[in-house]
Amino acid sequence: MRPFGIDHPLSRGAFALGVLLALGGCATPGAFDGRGGASDPAGTPPVDASAAPVAPAARSEAAATQPSNPAAARYVFPGTFGSSGTVGSIVVTNPVAPRTLDLTQRPDDIWDRVRTGFAIPNIDTPLVAEQQAWYLSHPDYLRRAVDRSSLYLFHVVQELNKRGMPTELALLPFVESAYNPMAYSRAHASGMWQFIPGTGKTYNLKQDWWRDERRDVLASTDAALNYLQTIYEMHGDWHLALASYNWGEGSVKRAIERNQAAGLPTDYLSLAMPDETRNYVPKLQALKNIIANPQAFGVTLPKIDNEPYFVAVERTRDIDVRTAARLANMTLEDFRALNPSFNRPVIRASTGTPLLVPAGREDEFRNGLANEGQLATWQAHTVARKETVEGIAARYGMTAAALREVNGLGAKGHVRPGQGLLVQKKGAGDVNLRFASFNPPTDDGALLTTAIQTSAIYQVKRGDTLASISRATGVSIEQLRTVNHLKGNQIALGQKLQVSRATPPTSAVKSRKLVAPVRGISGKSSAARAADAGSRSQTRQAAAKRQ
Repeated sequence: MRPFGIDHPLSRGAFALGVLLALGGCATPGAFDGRGGASDPAGTPPVDASAAPVAPAARSEAAATQPSNPAAARYVFPGTFGSSGTVGSIVVTNPVAPRTLDLTQRPDDIWDRVRTGFAIPNIDTPLVAEQQAWYLSHPDYLRRAVDRSSLYLFHVVQELNKRGMPTELALLPFVESAYNPMAYSRAHASGMWQFIPGTGKTYNLKQDWWRDERRDVLASTDAALNYLQTIYEMHGDWHLALASYNWGEGSVKRAIERNQAAGLPTDYLSLAMPDETRNYVPKLQALKNIIANPQAFGVTLPKIDNEPYFVAVERTRDIDVRTAARLANMTLEDFRALNPSFNRPVIRASTGTPLLVPAGREDEFRNGLANEGQLATWQAHTVARKETVEGIAARYGMTAAALREVNGLGAKGHVRPGQGLLVQKKGAGDVNLRFASFNPPTDDGALLTTAIQTSAIYQVKRGDTLASISRATGVSIEQLRTVNHLKGNQIALGQKLQVSRATPPTSAVKSRKLVAPVRGISGKSSAARAADAGSRSQTRQAAAKRQ
């Protein structure tokens, strides 16, 4: 990761912040940028985690012994001033004093509970100051991530406390995904903990036509903490465990062995590793510093109650997503935020996955489940031998066109024995296909976008257009352009196009309530918008992550 000069827009913002508040640093990308997860700010060069590991820069004895938070940590960074390109230096101080916490009282704010559980040793390096500057120069992005976390933070902290694990780990989803359970990377990592498919299966996260538990709030949190415990026990060091979470435990083990063979220290700061991993723990440390004493950074965190936001409710019948949201008195978007793992517009009881509803609404929801007549208008059908689209459609009172649309089969798509299809229940009446389409509209219907992780190649035939290919494959025109690097609508006969099925949307997740904004930080909303744009174009390269 290369530092920006002072003439870069982000650097100018961070430099001004450092002058005004004496807290900033060089504005380099990284914090909340998802190279540890599922985002990448616009203008940030992607980090190739497969590139040769970079040896840690030489550190002076003074720098190595500088105190962590609290600090009076003073760092000097190279830079350029103004348009003349004059080389100079930036001096950054970080006078962060510790907060006083009353351990005799139960915190009423989840942030105090997080602070009392901090247990991972601090690191103090220039990279931490750089990451702090990045956070502080993107206040809108930071605020949105904090707002999203308000739905899930109590549960994560509760689970960490049960296991006796450091509460710094509750901040890890900020680094991985900005606490977005729908985040999805090009390396196929999914969910707020960013599991790739293989590691998800290793930790019993089901991924099938109906659901992807890597996005499930309860299941993915349990799996992530199990994995973190495993790699901590492997290394006996949380910094090395975090590096393993990002880079892979095998890669960290080999880096340790190389240093041992060379007679070098084997701590996190001494290992040679890719830039992404080199910046990974500093991102977490920077966020920890801000959360530990937000006032020192001019930040006001919104109060998040130290109490459950949601309750899990079991059910015994299939239910439509729309019906479940209505019975819980929630919008589709809010329901999806708590139940993001489901790929289809109907939730099968056989999955055994409980539904999450806001605390205080569980009785209303249970009563609705008990008293509602028909909960589901859709059901599953497994294609038998010799069955056709037309025959299956007629059996369930649908048209062949509707069956193809719902299941993303394309205008002339066929079915094969054993294939699963979504079909209308008999007697369901007029069902709105908009809420069942394989590739639904981008408004409320987008909440039901499937997470099927298949990739296929389509060869352009005579008469094809991007629009006709989009209809045939269920992949939007915009996705076709993005995946295949097309600048317009021009395609050539015989051209091969990648037609990956729709990936989970990275739509914003609403917070638990209207919360106070993060105040006291200077920063342009355009920078935050650029960060959000990067979030939607994830460039995480660590395909070996958690393998």
